[in-house]
Amino acid sequence: MKEPLIKSVSKYVKLDTEEEIIFKNFWTEKTLEKGDYLLRNGETCRTDNFVIRGALKAFYINSENGKEEILYFAIDQWWATDIESFQKQSPSMYNIQAIEKTELLQIRYDSFQEMLKQIPKLERFFRIILENYLGSLQKRIVFNNVFDAEQRYFDFLENYPEVADKMPQYLIASYLGISAEFLSRIRTKNKPY
Repeated sequence: MKEPLIKSVSKYVKLDTEEEIIFKNFWTEKTLEKGDYLLRNGETCRTDNFVIRGALKAFYINSENGKEEILYFAIDQWWATDIESFQKQSPSMYNIQAIEKTELLQIRYDSFQEMLKQIPKLERFFRIILENYLGSLQKRIVFNNVFDAEQRYFDFLENYPEVADKMPQYLIASYLGISAEFLSRIRTKNKPY
C-alpha cells in the first residue's frame, strides 16, 4: 500500500533501497469509512496524511449562517492535512471528513521530524509539495477575488477534472463560493445541445 507514496516521492527525490525501507517504516495505514472524520475543528492535527484511494473534504462551518464552506478536496495521491495545526501542534480551525471510503498513509508529527533527520533529502520533497500547495492557494485567492462564478467553475473543471468527476455538485458549489442552485444554472446554460 505504500508504493503510491514512494512513487510520488520519486518524482522529486531518489531514495536508495535502504532509505526506502527506512521511509516506509515511518508510515502507518488507516482506513476511514464514508462520513468518518480525519480531523475535527478544535482538535490538533497529529498526522500528515497521504491519500492512497478515496476522497476527503476539508471544511469550515460558517458561524454566521451555519453553512459548510469547503476549503479543499483530497483524492487519490493527494495530501489531506491542516498544515498549520500539524506544524505548530495547535488546535485546527477546520474539519476533514471522508466523502467515501478512504485509505490513507499517516505519519505522526514526531515521526515526521525524525524521518527528516534520518533522510535529509526528503526536506526537498516536502518543500516542493508545500510550494505547489501555496501556488494553488494563491491562484484560488486571485480567482475568487477577480473572476465571476462561471469563470471559476470552468477553471475548476479544466484544472481538476478528476475531482469534478468524484464530488457531488453541492460540494463543488461550496468550494466555489456559490449556491448549488446557481451552479446548476451555470451548468444548464452551458450544456451542449
